[in-house]
Amino acid sequence: MSREKKTEIIDSLQQLFSRCSVAILTDYRGQSANEMTELRHRLREAGIDYKVVKNTLVRFAAQRSGREELFGFFEGPVAIAFGYGDINEPAKALASYVKESKANMTIKGGFLADRLLTKEDVITLSTLPSKEVLLARVVGGVQGPISALVSQLASPMMGLIAGLQARIQQLEGG
Repeated sequence: MSREKKTEIIDSLQQLFSRCSVAILTDYRGQSANEMTELRHRLREAGIDYKVVKNTLVRFAAQRSGREELFGFFEGPVAIAFGYGDINEPAKALASYVKESKANMTIKGGFLADRLLTKEDVITLSTLPSKEVLLARVVGGVQGPISALVSQLASPMMGLIAGLQARIQQLEGG
């Protein structure tokens, strides 16, 4: 590979490191070409970039991006799933693929913003609900007590109104 090509790959990886909100590193040993194609297709549909990388080149890109803590993951064959939106989407997609296809692929770890993720962290991340679901739960949790308070405050007023209406009907009828 020419020096210019290597520099281009390092620059490209550095941009991916800088742009992504989460990255998951995997060991793809034992995957056939068809399985890798299927995985890439699934991840691409979810808006996730999946790159098989040379360890020496990705180390340079990680160093330039200030991600030296990842160096321990760059042993053996490495592929990286770069996610840009919902932080648990890459973890869910990879975990789902491994589970459905019974693939030999293993998750090595990853990073989230400035936090290093272990294999267990990635698996936990894959089980979390999406951001929208979590926000809906928070709003529901806040809305429930407020609705109950409004109901309790309105209850005496409703009783007074019901009593007055009954008295008006009694006076009109009697």
